[in-house]
Amino acid sequence: MKNTRVRKSTFVLQDIAIILLSILLAVILIKTNILVSILTISQERELLGSFIAGMFFTSIFTTVPAIVTLGEIANANSILLTALFGAMGAVLGDLIIFRFIRDRFSEHLTEVFKQRLAGRKVNALLHFRFFRWFSFVVGALIIASPLPDELGISLLGFAKMKMLWFIPLSFAFNGLGILLIGAIAKTL
Repeated sequence: MKNTRVRKSTFVLQDIAIILLSILLAVILIKTNILVSILTISQERELLGSFIAGMFFTSIFTTVPAIVTLGEIANANSILLTALFGAMGAVLGDLIIFRFIRDRFSEHLTEVFKQRLAGRKVNALLHFRFFRWFSFVVGALIIASPLPDELGISLLGFAKMKMLWFIPLSFAFNGLGILLIGAIAKTL
């Protein structure tokens, strides 16, 4: 029992450290204008710019500047090429997130649910096939939306999605999201 508590507290401390490090990195990128410089330079090169902006499209800390950049690139160039290369970059960004978040976050939430009385009922719900499909659909929709992909990837972790299926799903749904951003940018 004590070993389990130590392991859980270690997980919590590691998670807090990762979150604080990502926030610090995001603040540094924003305050130093490094992110803006990278995205502005990349705009001049449509394909590379779309790819780089697509990578930044996936994270909670860089979504907004990436959306603006993708919209500007799509407005000045081909929406389809912007979506294609942006989706490729988003897949790379999602793979990085998928590698670190998918199993870890869903395991931690499952552990938390097991410790609470109501959590036991939620834990039982996690084993239903319907819940897996539901979390798959909601996770895919979150990936397609301009919302950060971390939550969607965590839901896909609940659905026990394999990497083989994740890559085409990420490409398709991020491409669709970027395509919609480009279409909106063209109309404005």
